[in-house]
Parts: sequence; structure tokens; C-alpha cells
Amino acid sequence: MAEDVSAARPLQPRLDTARRLSPEHEEIVRATLPAVGANIAEIAATFYRRMFAARPELLADTFNRGNQAQGAQQKALAASVASYATILVAPEGPSPSEMLGRIGHKHASLGIVEDQYGIVHEHLMAAIGEVLGEAVTEPVAAAWSAVYWHMAETLISFEKDLYAAAGVEPGDVFREAVVATRVEESSDVASFELISPAGGAPLPDFVPGQYVTVGVRLPDGARQLRQYSLSDVPGGGRWRISVRRVDAVDADPRGEVSTWLHENVAVGDRLQVTLPFGDLALDTDSDAPVVLVSAGIGATPILGMLRYLAVHQRGRRAIVLHADADARDAALVDELARTVAGLPPCTNSQLDLWFAAGSAEHVPGGAPDPRITVHEGRMALAGVPLPEDAEIYLCGGSGFLKDLRDQLRAAGADEERVHFELFSPNDWLLPA
Repeated sequence: MAEDVSAARPLQPRLDTARRLSPEHEEIVRATLPAVGANIAEIAATFYRRMFAARPELLADTFNRGNQAQGAQQKALAASVASYATILVAPEGPSPSEMLGRIGHKHASLGIVEDQYGIVHEHLMAAIGEVLGEAVTEPVAAAWSAVYWHMAETLISFEKDLYAAAGVEPGDVFREAVVATRVEESSDVASFELISPAGGAPLPDFVPGQYVTVGVRLPDGARQLRQYSLSDVPGGGRWRISVRRVDAVDADPRGEVSTWLHENVAVGDRLQVTLPFGDLALDTDSDAPVVLVSAGIGATPILGMLRYLAVHQRGRRAIVLHADADARDAALVDELARTVAGLPPCTNSQLDLWFAAGSAEHVPGGAPDPRITVHEGRMALAGVPLPEDAEIYLCGGSGFLKDLRDQLRAAGADEERVHFELFSPNDWLLPA
């Protein structure tokens, strides 16, 4: 089957807005939402404890053990169900399309299939019953079961569409790739260029901004999966991922997969990778200006978008804004600068860089191009042009995203044109 994921807008879920909960279920969910919401952390922890006790292979081979240790993934799944329930009983609220689109793309990148939804349902409902006790009567359990399956059926249908668009059977997304080059971008970031094994079909194209999942078998036998954005232009049957090694900080464990990749992978080695997915992606059918905003390793999908413009849409204006900790050890900044410097002057494109430490003389080439400006401190949008018709893409940590969304709102940016991604399981839970 063909595996051409050509440049185009990623699929979004098809929502049946006429399909609602029954009046009885809607009334029960509305009445019990406060209790579920107040206990969501305990429900989530109980759900995962029960499920991993019954199915330990899921923690070893599918779920992110680092996110489990920090509690991020636990909060994400249960809170997404509660958020969806809120939307179902408040039809004037926001559309769940963005949340479901993000979840569905992530599921497809992990090879999730329909049967696994039944496992989640069993243990999630048991967790709600265990935490809320006698309050979960048979009608209450039936109402929340209806919420779960309302959400699950939309996701199942959407994920089947994603697999069909990729030309594969549901779940059949893993492929073998060979490391063609390895480049040390900074003290903690390495880029790996991937190609197909000799005689294999070229790696398929992707939409700029998308990611692939990398699966590695760790020394304890667990197969852990992590998503990494594609940081270069699509085409030529080659992919590039840029991986930041995540070191242990306080109670947060080190990144198992990123550390393994940094310590073990060399040119010629083979990796298990999936086909590309991800809903935060450049609209390649548009010629509107773009504002590309990132912090730290969030530059990876942004650089992929910028490189696409430099090759395929050279007349499109790009305003690139990037913040990093130290100009002396900032990954991919030199490539951002070279790419912007190579865009036609008539586009009025520009690059603004903010560093907490270091300064312009530490940027490769000293940022000699007048379109490249280096600032000290935190990113500030005052004085940065934001065209009214621009599509704005953000990628970075949660604190950075909250700050920049507030700044964009204050600057009058059209919120419908602001698209963002956070490298964590619960980015749809960021306060609006």
C-alpha cells in the first residue's frame, strides 16, 4: 500500500454535532461533574494503578513511564474525559475538535487500535466507582460510560481515517529506519537523519510540523515510545529528528529514550519509527504570513516549517521568534538564522532571538543580517509586527506557552489563528 503523506493539512475528526447524550444521562452528568472534577487526580491515579496491575505490558511497552512517574499522563487522560463531558452538557461551549484531533494523532502515532478502548473503559469506570463509592449508582455509572463511549467512538472513527490516509491497516505504523547522519547541535541536543534500509521504499513525505514516534528496547526489556518532531523539510525520502537529552531534575526522572538515543545511537544503526502524524502543522495551501514562535527544543517543528517555506514558498513572509537559555549553547539557532537570511528580502521576513544568558556575539556569525535581532531576557512581543492575517504557531514549555498566549491576546491577535503544541500529554488543558 502507498504510504505517501504528502504536504497538506492534517486530518481533523468529523464531529456528529447532532449526536448527544440522552436527556437522562445529560442531567446525571451535569449533576455529578463537580464531584468527578474535584476527585479527578485520585480517579486518574486509581485508574492507572488498576490498569497496570491487570495489564503490566501496557506500562512497559506503550505508556510513557517518565510521564507516569511525574503524573502528567495520569492527569491528561482522566481530565480529557471530564473536559469532554463538560462540552457535552454545555453545547454553547468550545468545540472538542481541537482536543480530539490532538489525541487522535497521538494515538495513531502509537499504533492504538479499537480493542484497546475497551481496556481503558473497564478500568476507568472501576476507578470512578472506587473513588466516589456509593455515589456511583447504576444510573450514574451508565451516564459516565455513555460519556466515555461518545468520546471513544469519535476517536476510533478518526483514527481509522488517519490510518486509511496513511495507506496502512489500523495500528500498522512502525517501520525500520537507518541513521544516515548524527550531528551534535549543542551539549544536550543531537540530530539524527533517517533513511530507509537498503532496498526499502523511501520514507514518506509529511506535513511540516508533524512528528514521528521512536520506539527503543531498553536494558530492562521494556519498549518505550517517544514522539519527536521532524525538524527539516519533507522530501527526498529522508527525515531528521532533533532530540534533547532530558536529565534528571529534582523529582523529575531523566528521559529514558532521549538518554538511550544520545548514548547508544550512531551512524548505520537502525531505529523503529512510525509514519508521521500530528495536527500542529503548517497550512501549505495558504500564502498568508506566518509567525513562528518557539522556546528551547520547541524550535524543532518550527524549523521544519521554516525550512519548508525556504524551499517551497519563498515568497511567503515569516516572522520567527525564538527564546533560549544560553546563546553559547543553543541548538538549531544557527540554522534558524541561516534560513531566515536566505529568504528573499522582499518578503520582509525577520528573526528575533531572546537569550537569558550570552549575547549577539555568541550567535554563529554574530547575527550580521539586519533582519536578525538578538535580545536579552524573556521573549517580549512589544514592537514585533503581527500581521492581522498571519497564522501563528507556538511550541514550547507550559509556562512559555501561557505567557505568549497572554501576550498575543494583549496584542490583539486573532485567537482562531493561534496554534500551539506543548511537549507533554496534556497540552489541551492549558488555560485559555
